[in-house]
Amino acid sequence: MADARIVLIRDWLASELGWPRDCRLEPASADASFRRYFRVWQASGSTRVIMDAPPGKEDIRPYVHVTRLLQACGVHVPEIEAADSTRGLLLLEDLGSTHMLARLRGGGDVEQLYGEALAALAQIQLRGGAGARELEPYTAEALQREMRLLPDWFCARHLQQPVDAAGAALLEQTFGFLARELLAQPTVLVHRDYHSRNLMVTAGRNPGIIDFQDAVAGPIGYDLVSLLEDCYIAWPRERVLGWLENHRLQLHAAGAAVGADRGEFLRWFDLAGLQRHIKVLGIFARLWYRDGKSGYLADLPLTLEYVRDTAARYAELAEFSAWVERALAPRLAAANARALATAVSA
Repeated sequence: MADARIVLIRDWLASELGWPRDCRLEPASADASFRRYFRVWQASGSTRVIMDAPPGKEDIRPYVHVTRLLQACGVHVPEIEAADSTRGLLLLEDLGSTHMLARLRGGGDVEQLYGEALAALAQIQLRGGAGARELEPYTAEALQREMRLLPDWFCARHLQQPVDAAGAALLEQTFGFLARELLAQPTVLVHRDYHSRNLMVTAGRNPGIIDFQDAVAGPIGYDLVSLLEDCYIAWPRERVLGWLENHRLQLHAAGAAVGADRGEFLRWFDLAGLQRHIKVLGIFARLWYRDGKSGYLADLPLTLEYVRDTAARYAELAEFSAWVERALAPRLAAANARALATAVSA
């Protein structure tokens, strides 16, 4: 850890915050961006987390802003103890190192963990109206731009199968349909990555919520599908539908707009999920080919399975569903094997 940013962090801690210059500092985690996180120890043994967001590549101001909005909703996000936007550094409350996914895979209480995650999401969706008005809207342009990562990065680069003119026309038609459907949903404060790797298991006020700096004002189904159709862990649809209906009833009892009936709310959930999973296929491929991060390749099959399952459920998507079965599904296994072989040899 001898890079210039480490020297900068130690200088900031010592000169601005009065920490010992030789305090213990270790990597805590990294994410899909240029941000890094370090755990730092005080002499007493208590810990904090430092977000390192290099200026010019990352901006801490959205994180600080959304922290305030989520705190107003009453959910558990890391307290900001110090911030330096010039250096791109934040000193944060340490929420620990166990995320929800690890606890689920380790035999944790599934119903309790999802119950707590859904309860926190309900607080955001019910209390975040004022906060949503301070955020950029999830526009049709943004939604379609995200989905266009699929032909560029997943099809052409990963599958080595560029989309032909007929396929491109079908995709544009499908992307336009999904964008219109999502924009017709009630608008709430949307985390945008509300899934098991961004929900920390904490001793109190579980879950601790992280990685929310890209929040927007967007469709009510989006964070629900991020959680319940997680790209890192899957559950039987019957169980997912039970969680979804309980959440709908909770929102309805609190006076929120949840559609005409259970079926409409489910449609919101499914179509928000399809948009998200189309985008994620492109993002996960881009993380390997552009950024050299191979860890997400193993999550492509589950993500594609969500796309296949949802597209097959809606008559409006029959042509797209057939295209997915013909152009994408048969090629993924070979593409992953190719990419993983390259990653191992690199």
